[in-house]
Amino acid sequence: MIKTNKDKLVKQSALGAIHHPTMKSATKIAHDSSIWAVPAVGGICYNVEVGDSVFGLAGDHIEPGVSIKNNDVTENLALNFLSCIGNEATVISGDAKGAKGIVTGTHGGIEHVLVYFKKEDMENMAPCDKVLVKTLGQGLKIEGHENVKVMNIDPWLLEKLGIEERNGKLFLKVAAVVPAHLMGSGIGSANAYTGDYDIMTMDKNELKANGLEDLRFGDVVALQDCDTTNGRCFRKGAVTIGVVVHSDCVLSGHGPGVTTILTSQTSEIEFELDKTQNIKKYF
Repeated sequence: MIKTNKDKLVKQSALGAIHHPTMKSATKIAHDSSIWAVPAVGGICYNVEVGDSVFGLAGDHIEPGVSIKNNDVTENLALNFLSCIGNEATVISGDAKGAKGIVTGTHGGIEHVLVYFKKEDMENMAPCDKVLVKTLGQGLKIEGHENVKVMNIDPWLLEKLGIEERNGKLFLKVAAVVPAHLMGSGIGSANAYTGDYDIMTMDKNELKANGLEDLRFGDVVALQDCDTTNGRCFRKGAVTIGVVVHSDCVLSGHGPGVTTILTSQTSEIEFELDKTQNIKKYF
């Protein structure tokens, strides 16, 4: 088993509230010039959850489960930075007070933290209900692998992924492998500690050729030749491992979003395909 510095990490509170869905326009012009008038980000998504397909929904950038945000810009940055996939979240106001959930990712642009809750608990929630996240994970390191940066993941979930050390490298299973030329929105960002990085889905033949038609919310995926150590860029030989956090999108350059959990500028991360590798099975 890998060794980490988890005993040195700081567990800290961060507060958000269920964010009402927002829109700049009722319609969107898709990459193929079609006009879409569909649901998008925010709110409580009652019938879409981690483990479901990211494709085929009558929606755009759909966030599974519950989307939370803090109205103070600096506090919301802290909420998004500190919240790591796998962190415990608790509703602390409203009719669902006491309900427990798990952070499943962060979504850039709208700057949401996404949280998985049981369906019966979501039925008792409403926009503006407050959610407390017990944040833990930023600053996590894997001993002996200084060239691999860890971010945005709770130590307990990192250990569940079954990462092994083989010949001086880290090895794990992933549900899909994405070539760098399919990565779009999010590239050029200053860091990958918040937000996500979209897999472009405009070319359906290319998706099929790379076995990406079955992507699900929560899938652990490998991004080839993608370096997210200090921002997001193309780097030959680099590898990023991430989790799929939001649905497919109709806008050019967009698609299912991926939040980084591991990245290396070198080839220190190796992987093999296992379609079942989804964070939901560890919940």
